[in-house]
Amino acid sequence: MNASLPTTPSFRLDGKRALVTGAGRGIGAACAVALADAGAAVTLISRTANEIETLANDIRFKGGKAHATTLDVTDIEAVRGFIARETAFDILINNAGTNRPAPFIDVKIEDFDVVMNLNVRSAFFVAQAVARKMIETKTQGSIIHMSSQMGHVGGARRSVYCASKAAIEGLNKTMAIELGPHGIRVNALAPTFIETPMTRPFFEDATFKRSVLDKIKLGRLGQVEDLMGAVVFLASDASALMTGSSLVIDGGWTAE
Repeated sequence: MNASLPTTPSFRLDGKRALVTGAGRGIGAACAVALADAGAAVTLISRTANEIETLANDIRFKGGKAHATTLDVTDIEAVRGFIARETAFDILINNAGTNRPAPFIDVKIEDFDVVMNLNVRSAFFVAQAVARKMIETKTQGSIIHMSSQMGHVGGARRSVYCASKAAIEGLNKTMAIELGPHGIRVNALAPTFIETPMTRPFFEDATFKRSVLDKIKLGRLGQVEDLMGAVVFLASDASALMTGSSLVIDGGWTAE
């Protein structure tokens, strides 16, 4: 046996506690499954009780560990109370988000407020509550923000969404600077268009779908499975020296 060979870091998450917001469907549900498959005990939160209860049951049926809690992350005080009552989480997938596309000159104040309230305000204070508990308990963990390629580039009819994800990219870097001394890593995951219940209606417009596929160099829409390995990587010791970064999974969209 050659003792000088390096040891590959583990992608396993056994013994870790993970929290996934917006876990009821789409990307959030896929993240929860990926973390549970890697051994984490996953807490799913969403406003939609039946979706997360069903997902938690399905994860447990596969042999994983999952618990569902109905919670509206826009209710900051409820979020703070929930985190305070819980044992510290080792992993946060800060995923809850929405989009209301419209031409910039037609954006309505109420739509701006809904998107920014969920995508930025709620994400900020969920992360703050989780980080505070990590620091209080000296838990060295991983916080993963669900960003977007639209946090790196612009997109027609997506001025508010782009602004919200650019805000997340800035928050990600600042949190990494401040939380690094506590052993807490903070990174973002920035996907291209992923087929989910939220995005699927957009692709009913054939012209829009073609415009998207023209920009994705690999020639296909993303699937939630395309993000699952990346989430485990960012949550695990395999990315132990990675913080303040954005992992862009865009099929080549931002390469030009």
